[in-house]
Amino acid sequence: MSAAPLEIRPLGTADHAAWLPLWQGYQRFYKTEIAAETSAVTWQRFLDPAEPMNAALAWRNGEAVGLVHYIYHRSCWTVGDYCYLQDLYVAEGVRGGGIGRQLIEHVYAAARAAGASRVHWLTHETNTDAMQLYDRIADRSGFVQYRKIL
Repeated sequence: MSAAPLEIRPLGTADHAAWLPLWQGYQRFYKTEIAAETSAVTWQRFLDPAEPMNAALAWRNGEAVGLVHYIYHRSCWTVGDYCYLQDLYVAEGVRGGGIGRQLIEHVYAAARAAGASRVHWLTHETNTDAMQLYDRIADRSGFVQYRKIL
């Protein structure tokens, strides 16, 4: 028996109750806790068409099973914006079924339609399961990230 079809669509105002548990699951996966106030601002940014922040949910059988957050930003290297795929999460019980790939493909299509010249993202070096997918659908840049918390 095949799995029910997957629908990926941008977040809407009525999707908060579906988005929040996935967002919290993402935080648990990375062993972090983002303040509720920050998550509330993030949610509002997703809904504001003036913001460069976007989000989509993957739905199966009326249940949200994955999320993706992505942000458009300028680059000194191209005329077209870059698209930073910031967060990608698939619910534990449905991983390995292609949902992550479909969410990334959704971002590729949205970025292409927006005239972006590149989609890029980071993952933690221990996220080896996801890296098996990433290595098949994108190129590793070879760059190492440095950061300073301010």
